[in-house]
Amino acid sequence: MQKNRLCRLLNIEFPILQGGMAWVATGELAAAVSQSGGLGIIGAGHASADLIEKEINKVQNLTDKPFGVNIMLLSAYAEDIIQLVLDKDVPIVTTGAGNPGKYMEAFKEKGVKVIPVVASVALAKRLEKQGVDAIIAEGMESGGHIGDIATMVLIPQVVQAVKVPVIAAGGIADGRGMAAALALGAEAVQIGTRFICARECTAHQNYKEMVAKSKDRDTVVTGRSTGHPVRILKNKLFRLIEKLETENAPKEEIEKMGVGRLRAAAKEGDIVMGSVMAGQSAALVEKIEPAGDIVRQVMAQACEIMKNLNQVSKSCLGEKK
Repeated sequence: MQKNRLCRLLNIEFPILQGGMAWVATGELAAAVSQSGGLGIIGAGHASADLIEKEINKVQNLTDKPFGVNIMLLSAYAEDIIQLVLDKDVPIVTTGAGNPGKYMEAFKEKGVKVIPVVASVALAKRLEKQGVDAIIAEGMESGGHIGDIATMVLIPQVVQAVKVPVIAAGGIADGRGMAAALALGAEAVQIGTRFICARECTAHQNYKEMVAKSKDRDTVVTGRSTGHPVRILKNKLFRLIEKLETENAPKEEIEKMGVGRLRAAAKEGDIVMGSVMAGQSAALVEKIEPAGDIVRQVMAQACEIMKNLNQVSKSCLGEKK
């Protein structure tokens, strides 16, 4: 696969981005993915600038390849993280939970590439007008906070609506998903859930094993009544939140139930009352393996599929002649 527009933009070898998962996407994982030719991304989440600076330092000590930081714009530390990114010469940022518009001038002055995560065509078009460099269109199959449009129909609509490169996310864990995304017009993919089970990922072993053992119906969506739905793996926390929603409990009570639960799962290994965020692609994840192996396997499988499709296409055209 020749370097496409997105690879040239980000100066990476392969069009694979690793999702910026809070408390999961640390410096160790980001460095391993970047070193393997993809784009590793540190997940800032609700962490303070001091904590994220340590993760940035890890990446810069482990690799000289490009990497990024995912900034959740609703975080109380968002502006501190943005200043940190500028000070530390981080080349790429991905953003979520907000509009990066008011920070675009500062990013552009430093040459930072800005790639927001969107779940709708309207938001993609608005952000393109504000000067973003690419767009991650994420379907509802993804883990964590989700939208309400599936990847299969979201990607071609966003591709049709904007001129900047589109990165497909949500439900992609292998080369089959990547080939499908490219066929829909995306120029790269973002993979999150499978990288939870990367050997370099510092998430707790309990979290990794729960992902690796999950089946097709094991992810569920919680918090719909709050307006901020989240996809996680079924456990006791899910059942308690489900009960609260069934009883029409106040939004504040439901949201309070989720506070700190992701960290409890990812760092402390609490898979009973922790929020084990994972996408529907968790059922495709079978083992814990090095991040570099994941990158290479995804690329090899995608290239083989596209080569076969190209041969089929040539055959069909030949028959028509």
